[in-house]
Amino acid sequence: MIVVMKKGASAQDISSVVGRVELDGYKASLTEGEERTIIGLVGESPTPLREDNYSSMSGVERVMRVSVPYKLTSREYHPMDTHVALNGSQAGANKVLVIAGPCSVESREQTIEIACAVKEAGATALRGGAFKPRTSPYSFQGHGETGLKWLAEARERTGLPIVTEVMDPGLVGMVAEYADVLQVGARNMQNFVLLSEVGRSQHTVLLKRGMANTMEDLLMSAEYILAQGNQRVMLCERGIRTFEKYTRNTFDINAIPVLKARTHLPVIADPSHAVGYSEHVTSIALAAVAAGADGLIVEVHPTPERALSDGRQSLNYDGFKQMMQRIQLVAQAVGRSA
Repeated sequence: MIVVMKKGASAQDISSVVGRVELDGYKASLTEGEERTIIGLVGESPTPLREDNYSSMSGVERVMRVSVPYKLTSREYHPMDTHVALNGSQAGANKVLVIAGPCSVESREQTIEIACAVKEAGATALRGGAFKPRTSPYSFQGHGETGLKWLAEARERTGLPIVTEVMDPGLVGMVAEYADVLQVGARNMQNFVLLSEVGRSQHTVLLKRGMANTMEDLLMSAEYILAQGNQRVMLCERGIRTFEKYTRNTFDINAIPVLKARTHLPVIADPSHAVGYSEHVTSIALAAVAAGADGLIVEVHPTPERALSDGRQSLNYDGFKQMMQRIQLVAQAVGRSA
């Protein structure tokens, strides 16, 4: 249930409603808009909720039941777009943000080189995996904390914030010391212990949709993070597994406008994992921007054929520059900037 306060409701009115929420055994979640404050009732309590207990309180405009299971994530609870700060820009605003870099951090020199290259081409942030979840236990698993230090040095050199994956709840604290954005990968989308831990960190989170998960599954996973009081969450559509064999995954273009309609959180597209072949990445990126994606996360490598992971889907520097140029044209065509 949510309590919508009147325009100009006093601080005392809001405090009284919060006190009643806590008295009833629930947690109050406040969203303060430009005109109104919305108070959400979160959690479970043996005390039954009675709408008239709240609707009659001073400063209350109306009381609403949220019909979807993902309460805090829904537009019913939070009708305004949430903007997530990233390198002086806002994910969820009019500008299309681009996060770019290698799938895996391979060396100090290469990490800094790639950071400089993607920044020059217009990237908003640097991505790079220090810990890599791989299908095979014999594949390259990343450099761990050493890789995080290389990413931090690249940030010092370029000013680009760092997006990197965290795979284990016990590593959240360490990764958060280095990263600006904690990425929860597709394989961990329903690792609920991890989701709660990144929520408690209060760090910005990029949550990827699992390859066999529905949009509602993704929104419910985001709910775990928001339930910890962390609203700095970006959702990521990265393709789902279907019967198709000519691409790595099937990019669910439907997910972009549908998620934008159902949640206030920014939606990022990952064309690299979606299609799996570098020659098609730009086309998927353009489609995502046209469909309303708030940003892109793209894999870039100087020599994709020698990459330690996911080289087949990585753009080289020239390919990334060309993609950035074409994105600007599409963004302008739909009334946005890049």
